[in-house]
Amino acid sequence: MDAPFLLFAPHGRDAEVIRLVLDEVGLITETCADLPALCDGLTKDITALILSEGALLRSGMEPLVACLDAQPPWSDLPVLVITARGNRSASKARWAQLLRLGNVTLLDPPLHAEALQSAAQSALRARLRQYRTRALLADIEQANDELEGRVAERTRSLQTEMRERRKAEEALQQAQKMEAVGQLTGGIAHDFNNLLQVMLGNLHLLRGALSADEPLLRHVAMAITAGDRAAALTRHLLAFARRQPLAPRSLDLNALATAMIGLIQQSVGESIRVETVLADGLWRTWADANQVESALLNLAINARDAMPDGGRLRVETSNTVLDETVSDAQGDILPGRYVLLRITDSGSGMPPDVLERAFEPFFTTKPIGQGTGLGLSQLYGFARQSGGHAAIRSQPGQGTTVSLYLPQHDGVEGADTPSDAAEAEPQDPSRNDETILVVEDEALVLMLWVEALEGQGYHVLQAAEPEAAVAILKSDAAIDLLVTDVGLPGMTGRDLAALARGLRPGLRVLFVTGYAHYAALEPDSLGTGTRMLSKPVGVDTLQITVRGLLDGDSA
Repeated sequence: MDAPFLLFAPHGRDAEVIRLVLDEVGLITETCADLPALCDGLTKDITALILSEGALLRSGMEPLVACLDAQPPWSDLPVLVITARGNRSASKARWAQLLRLGNVTLLDPPLHAEALQSAAQSALRARLRQYRTRALLADIEQANDELEGRVAERTRSLQTEMRERRKAEEALQQAQKMEAVGQLTGGIAHDFNNLLQVMLGNLHLLRGALSADEPLLRHVAMAITAGDRAAALTRHLLAFARRQPLAPRSLDLNALATAMIGLIQQSVGESIRVETVLADGLWRTWADANQVESALLNLAINARDAMPDGGRLRVETSNTVLDETVSDAQGDILPGRYVLLRITDSGSGMPPDVLERAFEPFFTTKPIGQGTGLGLSQLYGFARQSGGHAAIRSQPGQGTTVSLYLPQHDGVEGADTPSDAAEAEPQDPSRNDETILVVEDEALVLMLWVEALEGQGYHVLQAAEPEAAVAILKSDAAIDLLVTDVGLPGMTGRDLAALARGLRPGLRVLFVTGYAHYAALEPDSLGTGTRMLSKPVGVDTLQITVRGLLDGDSA
């Protein structure tokens, strides 16, 4: 060990003798000229102190005692004190003072070389044990620091994981809540549509039976207008429930947004600057153009209401890829490639409690009479029904961003899906001599359709359940067209149509339903010779569509 012994003894022969004696056994010494030098030496690695009692008493012990008291816990520096000549027991107070130096060994004169060397080597061994303890403590401290670092890192990782898990659980709970509300809403809307079908259908028949100068005609028109508004409400509900009939086709959102900018600017007013950031090379998407336009316009109007003093509205498009991480955080959205339509305003923003409920149907912060609370819920339902996703990001005072994700479509631009109502007027009933099989489990709706079609001259066969319809289909009766509800008990209308075409190849089919999601994404899925109408269906629309199918028109 290279750490020296610090020697503090009177100058002259005594110090030199001590140095030479220790040098004989390979021990290194350094002589300190005074007490401050000795205290300064304690800040370095040393083996022990060798002190002369006379030199120590002349210089004063207090500074040295203070330095030794400040040693680190692992250190107990050996101190060899060469006492003055005399009887040690002569002054107990004197020896008590020397023992204040701590790990003290008193060497009485006459001091032989062997005794000094033995005491020094004993001090060296003790000091080596202390240095080993220091090294061990350093290793333990380093290991402890590394362990604490790993614990801290793992704790941060667990906290991050727990936050992500909470977000995923909250997203799942929100998705489940929205799904439950959607199922309830869709069921109510479907049942309400059947009631509206009967009311509006009979009102249309009544209007057709009244003369143009009939005073009651005004009241019938008012009732039809109210019924149409109720039908529009159910369409919004079905949109949220992802059960609205869609007419999707391949879309270029850049072209659609560009065409809409003028209308958006007119809708929001001159105090709001409308900006567009349209991505180059934007992928095409497969969606209902009318629904996208309606969503874009509704979002612009919402943004206008959030910026009564003016502001900025930005419409953006981009290509984006959602991975499993985003999919898990957002619920049941599938990973993949999406076209993003994003609308950002600089308005007042939403507090967290409002943001959490923004997609719920009938939830609105607007005054009574100024909003139904169905705009965002309809957007949400449309996005999910189209295989995409909708998200809102907002903070009070920092504006709102609504993002609509629609799946990428690799196909070419498709033709527009024909509208439910044709432009032509119904044909003369005298030429309507075909036979139509009508299948509907709601008795009042069945009666309405039968009366509406018989009023046009058709021969109508009716069935209130699929079993009765199958029996008619297996009979020898001539049937030119099958009109059926989709949601039949025991067998879907689509299954019934497939069975009917197995018995009667080429039979034309008209689906009339409140659950038109069978054709929501792929119009070709209906097949040729097939049309679909969504309840409530106007009597004129039913008659025109039936005539068109019988004349060879199809989806």
